Amino acid sequence: MRRPRGEPGPRAPRPTEGATCAGPGESWSPSPNSMLRVLLSAQTSPTRLSGLLLIPPVQPCCLGPSKWGDWPLGGSPSTGHVQGLQRLLEQARSPGELLRWLGQNPTKVRAHHYPVALRRLGQLLGSRPRPPPVEQATLQDLSQLIIRNCPSFDVHTIHVCLHLAVLLETRPEELTPHVMVLLAQHLARHRLREPQLLEAIAHFLVVQENQLTSKVVQKLVLPFGRLNYLPLEQQFMPCLERILAREAGVAPLATVNILMSLCQLRCLPFRVLHFVFSPGFINYISGTPHALIVRRYLSLLDTAVELELPGYRGPRLPRRQQVPIFPQPLITDRARCKYSHKDIVAEGLRQLLGEEKYRQDLTVPPGYCTDFLLCVGSSGAVLPVRTQDPFLPYPPRSCPQGQAASSPTTRDPAQRVVLVLRERWHFCRDGRVLLGSRALRERHLGLMGYQLLPLPFEELESQRGLPQLKNYLRQKLQALGLRWGPEGG
Repeated sequence: MRRPRGEPGPRAPRPTEGATCAGPGESWSPSPNSMLRVLLSAQTSPTRLSGLLLIPPVQPCCLGPSKWGDWPLGGSPSTGHVQGLQRLLEQARSPGELLRWLGQNPTKVRAHHYPVALRRLGQLLGSRPRPPPVEQATLQDLSQLIIRNCPSFDVHTIHVCLHLAVLLETRPEELTPHVMVLLAQHLARHRLREPQLLEAIAHFLVVQENQLTSKVVQKLVLPFGRLNYLPLEQQFMPCLERILAREAGVAPLATVNILMSLCQLRCLPFRVLHFVFSPGFINYISGTPHALIVRRYLSLLDTAVELELPGYRGPRLPRRQQVPIFPQPLITDRARCKYSHKDIVAEGLRQLLGEEKYRQDLTVPPGYCTDFLLCVGSSGAVLPVRTQDPFLPYPPRSCPQGQAASSPTTRDPAQRVVLVLRERWHFCRDGRVLLGSRALRERHLGLMGYQLLPLPFEELESQRGLPQLKNYLRQKLQALGLRWGPEGG
């Protein structure tokens, strides 16, 4: 799969989006087409496909055209044939009839017909009181039809086919670890927060606990942290704790990767933290090729312990071993900088406040990169950054909640306000839930005493030009009680 422009190659894994690394030389995720091919090539049975009835209804007319153009424009004669075939598929009385409509009408079949066929197949296999008989060859023929035609599918149609072909809630443990890893990587790669598919992965992990190594588990757990999703499966966390206890000394990088996902979910097990912060573990990883990566992840785990686990009394990462967590903007932000609102927001702040009253891309201890940082006096005045220490102390000094730390330069109780850009790619695909790494960063900045002012992409995209954006920023800052002098030139 072609790498996005601006994104470094796989030679040295590094933290991106707070996700776990797959290890040197490993491909992180397959393309949607290859994913669909592998899943449909897996052994299929009528019992497993009957689980399709658990899937919410698909609206075929909303699936959208393929890249070759499924929907003829105007009054083309083929329009009626395409829609007529869809009705025939929806009304098929047996799996054999369904396959005949697809196989005997190759010139009329479009990409969106395959999700319709898969859903109708699930309905037929789950019909009561007696489902129609179906031969294994029929299911294999349908799978081969989809595999042969999936290069012409658009991404949305592929996702629908994946959802229909893989969502088996009856016996997901019948799938192989390889297939489940591909599914987990696909969900994480494309930010697909699909609860039913994630629950199927969690159930598979619990059922296959004794057969899975931590190197496989790290890939199965990856989408839960990245997509900020804690499964409902009650044995999910106990199962992971047992695997970590069994495998921690065997695969240190995989162990830390699993802990990174759990850190995003706020589910860090104390027993494993004791192990990874022990002198023996730290000395061991210091001589491995992954030493810098593991130290960076351990530094993040130590920050989480400091800020979120007041009851932890075990060993911690020694100060000399700590490194900045994210010393620069994440790879995804750099790769998509031309789509970001950062430049226009920076220009709006420059004209609104003046260049001396904000800092851009400042990394604050213990290593979080901020989008824009303002220093605010007790009266609400935005102060020149050069007259203030822009950093709050870390570890944070204990003080009553809501009380700002005192600035050592002016002795004035000063707040640090961080304007947080929430771009479209900072969210799961549905646009409502922040990715785990983003939620973790905002949570930690808030716990360190920084006041966060989110700037959601929906609001930024609705601003038409710089004058509207300046007015938007003015309203946002004034809502916090901030005030400033004449606008800077």
